Amino acid sequence: MEASTPRPQVSSPFFTEDHDSYRQVVRQFTENEITPFVHEWDVAGEVPRELYNKAGAIQLFGDGFDAEYGGHGQRDALMRLVLMEELSKSGSGGVVAALFSNYIGLPPIQKFGSDELKAKVITPCQTGEAIAALAITEPSGGSDVARIKTTAKRDRDDFVVNGSKTFITSGMRADFFTVAVRTGAEGPAGISLLMIEGDRQGLERTKLDKMGWLASDTATLYFDNLRVPVSNLIGEENSGFSIIVNNFNAERLDLAVQSTAFARVCFEQALTWARERETFGKKLAHHQVIRHKLVEMDRLVNASEAWNELLSWRLNQGDDPVAEIAEAKVAATTTFEMCAREAAQILGGASYLRGDTVERLYREVRVQAIGGGSEEIMRDLASRQLGI
Repeated sequence: MEASTPRPQVSSPFFTEDHDSYRQVVRQFTENEITPFVHEWDVAGEVPRELYNKAGAIQLFGDGFDAEYGGHGQRDALMRLVLMEELSKSGSGGVVAALFSNYIGLPPIQKFGSDELKAKVITPCQTGEAIAALAITEPSGGSDVARIKTTAKRDRDDFVVNGSKTFITSGMRADFFTVAVRTGAEGPAGISLLMIEGDRQGLERTKLDKMGWLASDTATLYFDNLRVPVSNLIGEENSGFSIIVNNFNAERLDLAVQSTAFARVCFEQALTWARERETFGKKLAHHQVIRHKLVEMDRLVNASEAWNELLSWRLNQGDDPVAEIAEAKVAATTTFEMCAREAAQILGGASYLRGDTVERLYREVRVQAIGGGSEEIMRDLASRQLGI
């Protein structure tokens, strides 16, 4: 078999020189500040706080936030794709989740918060001095947002919050939480969003141990007669459901991009191993069954990458392809699952050892397939959007 040549790196026509320059910045940051330490942070169960300061210094938190609060001044879905793709090349979903909980916790404040709330919350999060998190899911239910039970009852100039949230990314260390609460009647029409500071009396946190995303702290939050001023309301009272639903779209595309990038990492790990490992007197890659596995992995990753780029470009044109983003997330997570499995088969026992990249990613498949809306819910959402 002829020796393979490296695939030329040709930029997509969707990307500008600014996107390509940003990619180089993020790639260098990932290679220098993240990749060498991912196993160490897995063992520690968290990433160091100074990583947020380093990320803030090169404006990794800025997409979609106003310049007056330290952001980029615009929402560029392709720039966000570059960011998520390059960070995911570290091979650690836990690090990506920990570092970018801001991107799911802050957008409702940017879009619907008061100027005072934006200045208080967004500005320190842009520099990495503070961390934001989103608190929607409750122990009694996951994706059924309309049935949340955490209450916020008006008492003069305060809301009094009681209830709990779980599976909250950055839940143990977040300084600000965007929290879904029930301020009205049952159903989606009675839901509001509140910004709750992490140091308020009446908030307790319990760390959760997980199968994957070990470097990302995850917690259950308990609110016991916690008082928060009415000025912390995000948007209008009882208008929170639509804000939450709209916030999911960007998160789902982020997860699709991450999953596709993780699938690419699995493919590259398997390809490198197959070129070096010898079995039965020849390189593993010289066995037809292994070559076919690698080609199928590459084929699926290429398709998912192209779809993510197209959807990001369409978002930049003002389109809102809800159904296709849901479908793309399913395509990405099923591709990730397939590539993680096949990479583990190709690496054999080496993929079963802690510290191996494929071992880590294999454990992280499930959270990518569930977080932001499970594959089943994504299919159902897409069917409803398509009028089926």
